[in-house]
Amino acid sequence: MNQKLIFKITVDIAMTGALLFLMSFSMIGYMMHEILGTAMLVLLILHHILNVQWHKNLFKGKYTAFRTAQTALSVLIMLSVFGSAVSGIMMSRHVFRFLNITVGASFARTLHMICAYWGFALMSLHLGFHWQMMISMAGKLFRQKSELRARTVRILGLAAAGYGIYAMFKRGYFDYLFLKNQFVFFDPSENVLLFVLDYIAIMSVFVLIGHYLAKLLKRIGKTSDKTK
Repeated sequence: MNQKLIFKITVDIAMTGALLFLMSFSMIGYMMHEILGTAMLVLLILHHILNVQWHKNLFKGKYTAFRTAQTALSVLIMLSVFGSAVSGIMMSRHVFRFLNITVGASFARTLHMICAYWGFALMSLHLGFHWQMMISMAGKLFRQKSELRARTVRILGLAAAGYGIYAMFKRGYFDYLFLKNQFVFFDPSENVLLFVLDYIAIMSVFVLIGHYLAKLLKRIGKTSDKTK
C-alpha cells in the first residue's frame, strides 16, 4: 500500500470521525463543534484535492447507472456541505465571530439543521457505494481469505444496521431530517460516546443501503451492456 493511498484512507477516517462527533452538537460544546466543523470542511477540500482525477474525468467516458447515481450523490454532498459551512459561519460564536454577522440567524439555524442531517445520510450512502472497495483493501491485510471472517463481518454489519433502525426512532432522526422538529434535544447527562455509538449504528443503515444499491446499479449496467 503506497503512502498516498494511506494518506487518503487517513483523511477519510478522520472525516468519518469528525462527522460522527459533529452530530453530537451541544454535547461537545459550541466551541468544539465549530472547530470540528472547520476541520471537516478542510478535510473535505483535501479529499477532493486527493481525488482530483475524478473531477478531471467528470465529462469523459460513458455514464452508467452506477456512475450517474454516484455523481449525483457527490453533487448533493457538496451542496449539503456548502449549506452547512455557510450557515455555520453565519451562526458562529467562536471561530468566525470576528465576521460579526448579525442577520439571518433563524434561516441559518434551519439551513444548518437540514444540511447536517441530510449531509450525514448522503455521506453515509457515499461510504456504502465504496464499501466493497474498502472491504477488499481490508482483506489484503490478511494472508488468507476466510469465509468465516467474511460471514462474521456480514452478520455484525446487519446487526449494527438492525440496531441503527431502532436508534433512528430513538433519536428522532427522521423528525430532524424532514424538519418535523426544528429544535434538536440533547440530554446533557448522557455520555457522548454512547450517543456516537448510536450514530455509528445509524450510519451503518445508510452504508448498507448504499452498498446494496451500488451492487444493484452495477448489475443493471451489466445487463444493459449485454442487451446492446
